[in-house]
Amino acid sequence: MPTRYDVDRADLATLLAGEPRYRVDQVWRGLYERAVGPDELTELPKALRARLAEALPPALEPGLISTSDDGDTVKWLWRLADGAHIETVLIHYDDRSTVCVSTQAGCAMACGFCATGQAGFERNLTVGEIVEQVQRASAATTADRGRRLSNVVFMGMGEPLANYDRTWAAVERLHGEVGLSARHLTVSTVGIVPGIRRLTEEHLPVNLAVSLHAANDELRDELVPINRRYPLDALAEACRDYLAAKNRRLSFEWALIDGINDRHRDAVELAAYARSLRAHVNLIPLNPTPGYATKGSPPARVRAFRDQLRALGANATVRQNRGTSIDAACGQLRAAHEAPVPRPERRPR
Repeated sequence: MPTRYDVDRADLATLLAGEPRYRVDQVWRGLYERAVGPDELTELPKALRARLAEALPPALEPGLISTSDDGDTVKWLWRLADGAHIETVLIHYDDRSTVCVSTQAGCAMACGFCATGQAGFERNLTVGEIVEQVQRASAATTADRGRRLSNVVFMGMGEPLANYDRTWAAVERLHGEVGLSARHLTVSTVGIVPGIRRLTEEHLPVNLAVSLHAANDELRDELVPINRRYPLDALAEACRDYLAAKNRRLSFEWALIDGINDRHRDAVELAAYARSLRAHVNLIPLNPTPGYATKGSPPARVRAFRDQLRALGANATVRQNRGTSIDAACGQLRAAHEAPVPRPERRPR
C-alpha cells in the first residue's frame, strides 16, 4: 500500500475519482504546503477524510522521541512498515530550522566510526519515506517555533547517492511542491563519484557536501572504504566539475578522531585539498558510539586544528555538537546494541 507521500498528483486524482476536481488541490496543498495528514483537513467532508486516512497511511510510526534540555534539538526514531528503523534530527537555530533526513535504513559504506555504518545496510527508503521526514519536522517547527522549516540536509542514515533516484525525486518534490529553494537543500556523500557526476547534470543547483575525513588515500581507504573505488584524485575531479556547472559552495565534513586524523600533517593535507576546490571545511568533533573505541579529539585539539587550517589558507569552522546528550548523531539510537569494532591504530603526529 502506498503511503501518503509516495503518491503523485495523478495517483491522488485517481484516488479522488468521483469527487469535485478541486479536492485534489485541497489535499495536495494540505500534504505539502501545510504538512498535515488527510484526517486534519477539516475542509473535507468527514467521510472523505476517513477514507483518505485509510488509503494514505503515514510511512513513519514514532518510536522514540528525544529532545535536548533547551529544546533546540529533536530526534525521532521512526519505525517503518516492514519493521526497519530510521532517524531524523531537527535542529533549531536563532535564525533558521534545519532537518537532517535519512535516505536509507542502515548504510553499506562501512565507515567504522559511524554508528549507522556499524549497523550495516537494510534497504533504500522510498520517496515518500524521505519526504515525510521533512514534513513531520516542518509541522513540528511550525508548532514549536511558529516559523517555517528552512533547510534540509540529506546527511542522516545512509548514503544518499547510493539511493540516487529516490533521493533526487525527493529533492524535486521538496523544491517544487514544498517550495524550498535549491540553495537550502544539501546533499551529502562519502564520495560516490558517479552520483556526483549525475548531480552535475541535474537542473537544480543543490549544495554538495562531501564526508572527507582524510586527505590522503592511505588513511581514507581505512576510514572511508569507498575511497578504494573512488580515490581522492577522482573525487576532486568530480567536485571540480560540479563547481564549474553549479557555482555552488562545496563543503567538506571532517569528523575529528583523536590521534587519527587531527595531526599537523592531516591539517596540511586537508588545507591543500580544500584550497584547490575553494571548499569550506566543517570540523565535527566525533560523536561517541559504543561500536567505536576511539574518542573524538578533545576541544583544545579541535581548536588548534581549526587554527592550523586557517593559517594554511583554508576556510574552516567547527560545527557545534548539538544533541550529544540525546544521541543525535545519525545511527546512535540503534548503536547501543551493536558489537564494538576494533580500535584503529593511533598514528604518530
